[in-house]
Order: sequence, then structure tokens, then C-alpha cells
Amino acid sequence: MSGPLLRCEGVVRRFGAVMALNGVTLEVAPRERRAIIGPNGAGKTTLFNVITGELPLSAGRIEFDGRPISGLPPDAIARRGTSRSFQRTNLFSALSVRENLRLAAAAGAPGNYRLFAPPARLRSSLAVAEEVAAAVGLERRLDEPAGRLSHGEQRQLEIGVALATRPKLLLLDEPTAGMSPDETQQMARLLAGLPRAVTLLIIEHDMDVVFALADRVTVLHYGEVLVEGPPEAVRADARVYEVYLGTA
Repeated sequence: MSGPLLRCEGVVRRFGAVMALNGVTLEVAPRERRAIIGPNGAGKTTLFNVITGELPLSAGRIEFDGRPISGLPPDAIARRGTSRSFQRTNLFSALSVRENLRLAAAAGAPGNYRLFAPPARLRSSLAVAEEVAAAVGLERRLDEPAGRLSHGEQRQLEIGVALATRPKLLLLDEPTAGMSPDETQQMARLLAGLPRAVTLLIIEHDMDVVFALADRVTVLHYGEVLVEGPPEAVRADARVYEVYLGTA
């Protein structure tokens, strides 16, 4: 496609008298890696929630892959080709890494969640599970229950679960939250190594990760787009310093 993969036009989300998003407009191109940053309460996760259908819009319009998705339920938006991770891990802790990934792969395939799937479809889902496990560095942990993984490994698995559905757009909400410096570096390398066929939209507080990974950065402040541009321009913008550090 020649146009943007994701387009948000004048997106508004109110919670009573609180304006969480106030006319947010942005476009994300296919194959782009876009970071969304901003101080706590800027509206970053709310933006993800309205894009994925977890929350309805108060006003505005969202298009994905050239078609409107505003008002669709989350499962319908996911079937269009989106996948998401959350700030908190959301895994089947008693199931193995392999089974978590296999179920995600099956969910992205036609006729998903059939109790008695044909052997060919089962083999296909298992093959996807093993491929994705290698992509996120968990190929040696396939038979380990997800609940026994370290925090960093669980975050890797969560991204693997999102990738296993074969999304066009992957939304990651704070993928390095709670990680040690070593785990953060490992996650940054993992994200940098993802195939460009998957467009990436990421909320992240670690600026080293943001500036190493993103093609473009959007800064939200009080529910509005404050600054948008290449990492170097955003890094040098005085308004960004003021938002994060305040003024003397």
C-alpha cells in the first residue's frame, strides 16, 4: 500500500471531565518503527486502547490498512492485522512456552480455536511456535512453563505471542518495564532484529531504547501531540526537555 498503515485523525477520548486525548493526529507508514513517549498521564496507553478497540472514541477517526476501524471490537481489529502486548504480562503461566505460542499462532489462522484441529493445522501452528521462539530468543525454553521464566523472558514470550498471530502492526506498551539493565539491552536487541515487514508502534520510557530503535518519535503531553519527528530532532527540541525536566 502507498498510504499510511495507521492513521489517527483528531482522536479524542474523554473520561468525564478529563480529556485524556485531545485531537491526536498521527500517521504511521508501513515498515516504520514509531515510538510514543511522554510523561506519566500524557495519554500514551489510552491512545493504544482506542487504536485496538479497548476503549471507544469520543470523537475522531482511526483507519488501519486503508479501512476505518473506529467502533470495531478488539477481536475484529486484531483480525485486520494488529497485535499488542501490555504493561503487565498476560500469559498462560501453567502452559509451556511452546503451547503459549502455538495457541497464538492458531488464533491467527483460519478456523481458529477448533477443539479437534486437523493434524496439518496443528503442525503448522507448532512450526510457527518454534520459528517465533527462535526469533525472540526462547528456542531453548520451549518446554518450560511460562510461569517459571524470568521477568525478562516472560516479556520476550509476550512479544512472541503477539508475533505468532502474524500481525501487520505490532503495538508494544512498555516492553522493558521492570527489567534490569542487562535485560533491557537484550530486549532492545530483540526489537531491533524484528523483521521490517512488521510495523512497530512502541510506548517506552527508556530513552536509550527509543533513540536506538525508532525511525520517528511522537511526544504526547496532556493528551496532545507536542512534537513529532526523527529522533535527533526530538532529542534537540527544548519543549521535550521542558516536559520531562521542567524549567528553572
